Amino acid sequence: MPNIKSAKKRVKVIQTKTLQNKMVKSSLRTSIRKYEAALAEGNKELAAATYREAVAKIDKAVTKGVMHKNTAARRKSRFTRLLNGIA
Repeated sequence: MPNIKSAKKRVKVIQTKTLQNKMVKSSLRTSIRKYEAALAEGNKELAAATYREAVAKIDKAVTKGVMHKNTAARRKSRFTRLLNGIA
């Protein structure tokens, strides 16, 4: 446990930020799962709607610093290819 006042504050700040990052990650994973479920179902309208939501969540994760921009670009590219592959 920290003894110095500034170190105690850092622990509190890190806990808060960790919780915020967990919320963003959880929301992102949920939207990605919904998109993958829509793809597996073969429903193009639902897949397109969940695709837009997933891409928006990915972009938000990048701006929050939770995900690297290259990782986000790679995932969005894969999701786009999968969406375009639905006949």
